[in-house]
Amino acid sequence: MMIRKIQKILKENPHFFQYILKIIPIDFVCESNLKTLTNLIQNHYKTFIKERDSFKIVLKRRKHKNIERNALIERLASGINNKVDLENPDKVIRIEILGNFSGVSFLQKKDIIHKVD
Repeated sequence: MMIRKIQKILKENPHFFQYILKIIPIDFVCESNLKTLTNLIQNHYKTFIKERDSFKIVLKRRKHKNIERNALIERLASGINNKVDLENPDKVIRIEILGNFSGVSFLQKKDIIHKVD
């Protein structure tokens, strides 16, 4: 997986990506509408979030204000029976909305790379 390769490079040389602000892995790309996003997440979350895992949803929007933030998060979370943990989740569903397209990522804690100062 690409995340593991990037983590290895950063471990060997922490300043290798000094001019990169962030890297966001995307598992799926779809249209930016409520129905499509809901269907995509409902069809795929069970392979990623196990029965006892907690989760949170992170939503980032750019160039798209038609989908109301809280309504989307509530609708998506209501279809997932796992515990919500906003502070220390086992898994993160990250949704990046950019105009008419959205990227959806299913992440674990170890997949999130933080900038080294």
